[in-house]
Amino acid sequence: MIYRAYTSKDLAAIVRLFQDTVHTVCARDYTSKQLDAWAPKELDMKKWQATLLAHHTIVAEEDGVIAGFGDMDDTGYLDRLYVHKDFQRQGIATAICDRLEAALSPEPSPVQFTTHASITAKPFFEKRGYRIVKEQTVERRGIRLTNYVMEKTCRKAE
Repeated sequence: MIYRAYTSKDLAAIVRLFQDTVHTVCARDYTSKQLDAWAPKELDMKKWQATLLAHHTIVAEEDGVIAGFGDMDDTGYLDRLYVHKDFQRQGIATAICDRLEAALSPEPSPVQFTTHASITAKPFFEKRGYRIVKEQTVERRGIRLTNYVMEKTCRKAE
């Protein structure tokens, strides 16, 4: 597995991976209407491109196929973390998170990481030491979905 920085050429594959992953991996935790609202067929590609380029974005690639991606902004907010349905449970999400958190952790002071985790992703983040700040209901395209505001404080090892 190769872990590398995102490039503009990755956009179409990343969006497809996002849509496919939400509609398959998250299907046990959300209704089809919720999945359609979360990951619709049509997305604002310019907005996605802008945020993926502005954030620290890591892509996992195997034999030319994008297996996963994640992005974090400069404040420590982990915006997206998705692994292709055919690459689940291979440590890819962990490796991407490790790289994203390490990129923001060079400072000697504690770093606060936050994310809004889906029902599906909550156990993954709990295993990484994130704690639930609150359960919340968000609205996407008029449909309500449950997710969790989660955070983790990391201190640089001396």
